Amino acid sequence: MLKLYERNTNPRDLQQVIDILNDGGVIIYPTDTRYAMGCHGLKERAVERICRLKGIDPRKNNLSIICKDLSMVSEYAKMNNNTFKLLKKNLPGPFTFILNTGNNLPKIYKNRREVGIRIPDNNILLQLIELLEAPIMTSTLHHDEDEDEGYVTHPELINDKFSEIVDLIIDGGEGDSEESTIVDCLGDSPVVTRQGKGWLDE
Repeated sequence: MLKLYERNTNPRDLQQVIDILNDGGVIIYPTDTRYAMGCHGLKERAVERICRLKGIDPRKNNLSIICKDLSMVSEYAKMNNNTFKLLKKNLPGPFTFILNTGNNLPKIYKNRREVGIRIPDNNILLQLIELLEAPIMTSTLHHDEDEDEGYVTHPELINDKFSEIVDLIIDGGEGDSEESTIVDCLGDSPVVTRQGKGWLDE
């Protein structure tokens, strides 16, 4: 487990995380909602590993990526002017926007031709993505109904549960218990398909 801070993080600590991601490693990290599991978003084997760990079928389930900014979003997803304005108004923030995949994503994302886009309001993540120069594939941690909520919000409990199956857990402090709000932008107008922490400003 590695302690990171939103401000004044040691560059060597950040580089340690980048090296793990570049090597195809899987990490757990804080967001502006729950903690999440992720990897280098363009390394297909790492994405496949997370799909196996989480029981995700990429042919049936949307995959999501975290981007640094809207410029990076435009490299990996398609959006018209209205969608761009909507994202600009609400991000960074606790939202997942469903967009059509762009051409620069690996094949595993293209089974469903759509991808979830996140730009969380969390400086640890944004610093990592800036250094990585690539998006991070992300999947929110979930806990069983009979489990303590701390297994998705508290770094020590997350470490107890997941340390054997991931390469690194980032301790970024206590996480939020709410999930992101999912907004489907594939149609003529945006549709909130899951109300979470974020309230959409249209």
